[in-house]
Amino acid sequence: MKIGNLEIKGNACLAPMAGVADRAMRELCRGYGAAFTVGELTSVKALSLGDNKSKEFLEVHEKERPMGVQLFGYDPECFKIATEKAMKYNPDFIDINMGCPAPKVANNGGGSALMKDPELAGKIVEAVKSVSSVPVTAKIRAGYDNDNINAVEVAKIVEQSGASAITVHGRTRPQMYAPPVNLKIIKDVKQAVSIPVIGNGDIRDANDAAKMYEYTNCDLVMVGRAACGAPWIFQQIDAYLNETRYIPSPPISERMLTLLKQVKLMIEYKDEKTAMRQARKHAAFYMRGIKGAAAYRRDCGELKTYSDLERLCFKVFNEHKDDEIGY
Repeated sequence: MKIGNLEIKGNACLAPMAGVADRAMRELCRGYGAAFTVGELTSVKALSLGDNKSKEFLEVHEKERPMGVQLFGYDPECFKIATEKAMKYNPDFIDINMGCPAPKVANNGGGSALMKDPELAGKIVEAVKSVSSVPVTAKIRAGYDNDNINAVEVAKIVEQSGASAITVHGRTRPQMYAPPVNLKIIKDVKQAVSIPVIGNGDIRDANDAAKMYEYTNCDLVMVGRAACGAPWIFQQIDAYLNETRYIPSPPISERMLTLLKQVKLMIEYKDEKTAMRQARKHAAFYMRGIKGAAAYRRDCGELKTYSDLERLCFKVFNEHKDDEIGY
């Protein structure tokens, strides 16, 4: 598939997840076959005011590509300024967030609040498009709430305003991330527009990806929470969809080695104190499904140094070395 003139290979991409899908995770997921990655949510207002921390979210590195920078806000002029700044970092595309349900974003007019004002959503796409030298995409929700399921209307306006692809998260804002996912609205958007449509919501494994493709006829699926602690999900989805081949999840030893690799990258890109504080949640993700996971997750919450993590990983492996099979 193509997003504008950008060639995208693969069946599943990594969702942008603020505070979770950082550079280390993005690189790891790309290594396992994620079709593309998207940076963490970045405020156009903060960027337009020269906030240095926000600028960090604009950085794009080769191992993350294809990678998009994701912007949020409500003021077309701020989007323009932010896009001009983003261009200096050579992103592969610019993604406009119209789906974030977080109160601090939506209550200030950004994210999913834009679903209430399709005309403004279109103006924002036009503003970004006017200064972007790369494709512009938008991420929307099914609707702002159950009384306003208007993804098709928003998608048409976004397409007419110049977007090269649309991601549809099949939930409303009040749902946040709770089931069910509305696959029909993704299907309806796909039928209504001519640009690529990316389906998002509850892709937990290769079977879920296959079901979404079959029902919606979408061009790509987006994986979020299921990739946390399991970056190999992209490899599994590709194998199943391309070859009808099932790849089991790796054994515990490989899980722990992958966790160590991810955290080592986090330390390299940040500092150990910051990285280890953030690594606690990542380490807990890797413990899912392991016997005794609750106790291991408590240990994850106490991690302070990389050495602490090494000891925990060895402990987990040692207590499960007789169970060394993929599962």
